[in-house]
Formats: sequence, structure tokens, C-alpha cells
Amino acid sequence: MRISEDYDDSIHSISVSKIIDRYELDRIYIPENIEQRSISVVEVYRPGLQLAGYLEGFKPERVQLFGRTEMNFLGTLSRAERQQRLDEYMQEDIPCIIISNSLPVYDEIIKAARFRKVPILRTFETTSVFLAMLISYLNLELAERLTIHGELLELYGVGILITGHSGVGKSETALELVKRGHRLIADDVVEIRKVSQTTLLGTSPDIIRHFMELRGVGIIDVKGLYGAGSVKDIDSIDLIINIERWDDDKKYDRIGVEEVYTEYLGIKIPSITLPIMPGRNMPILMEVAAMNFRQKKMGYNAAKEMYERVNKKFESNS
Repeated sequence: MRISEDYDDSIHSISVSKIIDRYELDRIYIPENIEQRSISVVEVYRPGLQLAGYLEGFKPERVQLFGRTEMNFLGTLSRAERQQRLDEYMQEDIPCIIISNSLPVYDEIIKAARFRKVPILRTFETTSVFLAMLISYLNLELAERLTIHGELLELYGVGILITGHSGVGKSETALELVKRGHRLIADDVVEIRKVSQTTLLGTSPDIIRHFMELRGVGIIDVKGLYGAGSVKDIDSIDLIINIERWDDDKKYDRIGVEEVYTEYLGIKIPSITLPIMPGRNMPILMEVAAMNFRQKKMGYNAAKEMYERVNKKFESNS
């Protein structure tokens, strides 16, 4: 079970059925091919001009969301005109139409949907709330992603990605951190998703979620052994810690003034390197690294503070 860095450039999609189940949507009309219906774009569209008859530039591959404004506009039309507008608007490429606020559905919508085999769904949520929830979920599920070999844990609210060569002791270090009260997100295989231009989220493949491989012991169930509080499904990647065997010929950072970054999917993440040798307690060092990272985020940098003190001392003596 060893997976090196693997970029996934395939187009991801999510089934409409999964959206229905996740948000417990009312099934107003479900075509026979619902299992083949999928969503492959993050954007959710509220048709305005399209219902008025202007279809130029319309992209039907997006989820369509009808709120009070759209339904009120349709209510101003005669039945014949409403049917004509909906027949022109409705296209087979539309993955689904969702109606918010539990609004009543016009018969003309269902008739046009039956002809084009487009699912009609309904939610009790308000338009703005459901729009925000759905976009956030699609942004996560359809995000650009990368799979790497490593460990992902949450330490003091900081997402720590542990990297290093196979056999260097990443899993053993992660297990000790779990015993100390921190939470495991992924062992051995970390799936990284780019959810914005500044944020990476990490998770574990479903098949190995909450499991850990230890040489000589085998596979263990971390959640079963240490409880639900010892695991987490997903977390941001805030700091990368690369562990490696001590190299006497290599100069390691002893001050930490200069920031070092590792780039994944075009996003730079702060990173440090911890060399392993007898007598070095790696879990404690990682806890300190996480707390020091949080302190820097809050505006205090111990390395820069000491550097400025030393400079002031030299200046006063000169």
C-alpha cells in the first residue's frame, strides 16, 4: 500500500442521486435514467433571461435553481406562454432542476421535464442558503486533486501533512500523536483537493479511512481503538513536515527566520524538515511545530524576535 505523488487530471463528477440523498430533496419528477445523471461543474445557475426567452450563451450542464423570483415570473405568464418558455428552456443536458422554499411546482414545468427527462427536485431551504450549501459541496467533490504518500493529522487545530520516504517512521509517529490526543485524517494515502486559490483540503480514500498500517503489527482500526474523537474525515493542510534520516553532511535550519514552502496544485504551503536520529522525540517536536505555526499566524514570530534582539545588542555595543 505505497502510493507516491499522483496527479489526477480526470474530470470528476457526482451523481444527482447523491445530491438527492445528501440534502433529502423531494422527488417531484425522477426519470428512468436518474442513475446516469451526473454533475461535473461547480456553478449553480438561476435562470432569469432564459425563462424570458433569451437563450444565447446558456450553459445547460449546470444545476438549475428556481427560487421565488423565477417562480413568481412564471406565474405572470399565461399557461400557454409558460409552457412555450419552459419547452424552449428545458434541455436534456440539464443535470437537474431544484426548486427552493418548498414552492408549488407548475404543471408546465413537470410536462417539459418529462419530455426532456430532466429531474425536478425540491428543497425546503431558502434559495440563498441552499445555493451556498450546494456550491460549497460541489466545490469540494469536484475539486482538482492529487494523491500523495504521507500522513495527515490535526494538531491543536493545525492540519499537519507528514511526508518522507517509505519506512522512515511516519505511521509510528502519527500513532503516538493520536495517543497524545490528536486526530488522524489519513494514513499512508492522502488525497489533496484544491478547493480555492489559497486552500488545500486533505482526506483519506473511503476504503482505508480510519485504518492505519504498522509494520510488524498489521492493519489497525484507529477509530475502534481510540474512539471517535481520535479521527477526522477532512481537514485543511496548513503545514508540511518532512521527516528524514539525519545526514551529517547536510545543514539543517536552526533558527527558522526564513520561510520554506512546498507547492501542491499551485498553492504554496509552509514546510519544515525534521531529521531523525536517536534521542529526538518526533511527536513532541511536531506538537511544538504546530503550536509555533499557530503563534506565527497570530502575529508573533519567535525567531524574528530573537534576531531583532541580537541585532539591537550588537548595535548598542558598537
